[in-house]
Amino acid sequence: MSKIERLRLPDDDPVFGGNRIFDLFQYSPAVTANGLAFIAGQIGLRADGSLPESAAEQADLAFQRIAAVLGHLGLDFTDVVELVSYHVDIGADLAGFRAVKEKYVRSDFPAWTILGVAALARPGLAVEIKVVAAVRDSK
Repeated sequence: MSKIERLRLPDDDPVFGGNRIFDLFQYSPAVTANGLAFIAGQIGLRADGSLPESAAEQADLAFQRIAAVLGHLGLDFTDVVELVSYHVDIGADLAGFRAVKEKYVRSDFPAWTILGVAALARPGLAVEIKVVAAVRDSK
């Protein structure tokens, strides 16, 4: 039987500021099971909770948040096996998104699904990114 673990962030996490939002909406930033880490969709919020207008800046912040969660799990972007990105204005924003993505995903490319959506969870959001990563053996 698989062991399932839910990530709980430190209360002083510099990227997320703790678990307040996860507790409020009752979800985990990541869950590991069966050798995989399922990272909840991340949006481009600044540490103070404000939202940049630029889709590219939102994408960069979302990737920073993913990097932070991966780091808490002892992983990095080379461990990512699937990336799904959700775009409110895919036509206008995809080139900028790809440029930002290339800063973080440099090799060992994951499978990538790009989806256009009508809206995301908060007004003004342009992009959300979720990933699945392979958990490293602890041998």
